[in-house]
Amino acid sequence: MINKRLLIKNLLAHHDENSFYDKKRQLNLHTKEGKAKFLKHICALSNSNPSNNSYIVVGVEDTTNEIVGDDFFDDSRIQNLVNAFLENPPKIQYENVPFPNLPKDKVVGLVTIKPKSKASYFKKGIHTIEANSTFVRKGSNTSPTFEKIPYSKQNVETVISIENSSRNSIAYTLESVLDFLHNKHKDLESNYKVFKELFVVCWAGNKKKVRDKMYYSRVDIELVNEQVKLFYSALDDVIIAFDDDSFSITEYVCLGLNDKTSFYPLEKVTIRFFDNGYYKIEAQMLFEPPQYNRKMLHHIYNSNTTILTKLKKGMALQPGEKKELENIPHTLMICYLNGFEEAKQKLIDAKPYLKAVEESWVYVSFKEVMRILRKMKYD
Repeated sequence: MINKRLLIKNLLAHHDENSFYDKKRQLNLHTKEGKAKFLKHICALSNSNPSNNSYIVVGVEDTTNEIVGDDFFDDSRIQNLVNAFLENPPKIQYENVPFPNLPKDKVVGLVTIKPKSKASYFKKGIHTIEANSTFVRKGSNTSPTFEKIPYSKQNVETVISIENSSRNSIAYTLESVLDFLHNKHKDLESNYKVFKELFVVCWAGNKKKVRDKMYYSRVDIELVNEQVKLFYSALDDVIIAFDDDSFSITEYVCLGLNDKTSFYPLEKVTIRFFDNGYYKIEAQMLFEPPQYNRKMLHHIYNSNTTILTKLKKGMALQPGEKKELENIPHTLMICYLNGFEEAKQKLIDAKPYLKAVEESWVYVSFKEVMRILRKMKYD
């Protein structure tokens, strides 16, 4: 079993960017340009490593190699994005890996690209990349190619050596469990469970009972053996359930107009553990957006638009407008889900201004909404 934190350290310590490894400060999948860059690197690394895993590490400064972290990214459907644009798409896995020196809401992203025999190419265009384009990795550069890509085993021994030196140990597991329970979440109720004598899942959060259901808020859940964060949210609430073979997380979002009092199930993620040291993660989208009176929504949408325009122009907000700021991301999402197609783009365009607001929870709310919208799109 590979300890993903050790794997990242070994990649950063011993290898500059090369034909099986790339690093990024962050991923931007909000725009076509950002998606195109991500897909281009997936295509190139896959084509250059048909016989071994290849990796992208997210949350690292390119020049200094400093681990700065990135936001928790739980988009299990990112595979659907790859499938939509690439012919012969590789299987990929995005994992969130916590590091001790990072804040609780920051992780290092690890994209694992699985080996495959057939070359990948773009079956349709995106941004400046045309259909039928294909890419390879030459050293640290991703380049287009018009030649037939030869089957290669050039990196197999190197990658196997890196992965073998990143294997987990009992010491790492025990230390990580103790750190999670006693250091990371001193102010929260923390628990752990062992599955199949191999896997340890730790979770922490604030318990609250709503209409006979027990929810956890401020939730943090880790698969300790692999140093992978399974779930993190500063806002949403979850219901946790488990038996001897599985652990499930049902995520709820609190939505309402100018308040958030109603719970709507968003997604259920189930981790199933097997006796042979294998586990499988299954995700089921549950979200059915609330529907509201369109005339009322139109009034709220115009009010939100006015506030965002003031933010962009640097104008002072009235006390009532400041109070509405926290709800703007969620109300614009409700507008979008009720047929206001331009509301989503308006929210994306407002990102730098929401990020600059003094109250940090406004930007946290924006990130939570974008996470929900990504899940719905790729589903």
